[in-house]
Amino acid sequence: MTATQTSPSAPPTSGSGENGGPLSRLSAQNTGLLLAWLLAAVMLVLYLVLFAARKSALPGNFELTSTVNNAVPLVFAALGQTFPVLTSGLDLSVGGVMDVSNSLAATQMGTGVGSILLWTVLILLFGAATGLVNGLLVAYGRLQPILVTLGTLAILQGIALKVLPQPGGTTPPLVTRTLSNPDAPYGLILVALACALWFVARRTTFGMRIYAVGNDRIAARARGIPVRRTLVLAYVTSGTFAAAAGLMLAATTTGGDAASGDVFTLISIAAVVIGGVSLFGGRGSGIGAILGAFVLTLLINVLFFASIDPLFQPFYEGVFLVLAAALTALAGYWLRRRRIERSQR
Repeated sequence: MTATQTSPSAPPTSGSGENGGPLSRLSAQNTGLLLAWLLAAVMLVLYLVLFAARKSALPGNFELTSTVNNAVPLVFAALGQTFPVLTSGLDLSVGGVMDVSNSLAATQMGTGVGSILLWTVLILLFGAATGLVNGLLVAYGRLQPILVTLGTLAILQGIALKVLPQPGGTTPPLVTRTLSNPDAPYGLILVALACALWFVARRTTFGMRIYAVGNDRIAARARGIPVRRTLVLAYVTSGTFAAAAGLMLAATTTGGDAASGDVFTLISIAAVVIGGVSLFGGRGSGIGAILGAFVLTLLINVLFFASIDPLFQPFYEGVFLVLAAALTALAGYWLRRRRIERSQR
């Protein structure tokens, strides 16, 4: 070997090299998701401890099943919200779609299987159509998502009140037994379905385009990605999931209320943020949004068993959301700093 030759470099050991080891890279790329798992675990432990302190026993099958059933509408609403957020957009019409879906399910569905299936399809198509309108206005009309979907929300709230002026109606018993049975773990099946839908969508061309558009629209367009079509499909997906969430809310409440979905507009965004999905687009996971939905559901239980006055619960929920978002941002910043420092060594 001559003096000018160099010996082959040894393979980098774990934790060394330009980008660090595999664990370091995985942590940097999935900071929000890892924190969502941590928050979900902490919240579950708090719930179990407070429940045991109040009842002198651990939650049984009924309590755990009810918790899952209560989380399912938010799980689907948050998962749908994930798609426009990943494109650096936002869908404020989620609550309005749920209002209309809930009202239609409680007033139009008959008790027969045929009627249930027909109205389920129609409600899902209504959600998709709402998302289509939002997507066209955002992608082709070049309007701001927050303005478009806020206007759509107001229109949908009016439609829901027209369908059901006063709370009432009845969700068919078959729908309640199928989607929200307190004696059977059907809610877990629905959560598993939501996770499966995300894994499938994430690995399709559509899923990859969502991330590309959210990261850099100009670069995505230069690579031949149909940016406008991808944006439209993101909002169509959000609307469809919101309609499904409205159906599940109707099954959980066993009745209709034209304003029952309003609260999901903001808490679906909160679940997405807690789940580590970046509001700037291009980063995050639908699994994180699902975990965020469970964190918020468990938070309500924790506040209840902690004997917090219901009037002050929104305050504590807001504080928790701010702290969780700040924790995610700080953890991401710390991991990025570590990667930069390692690359400079």
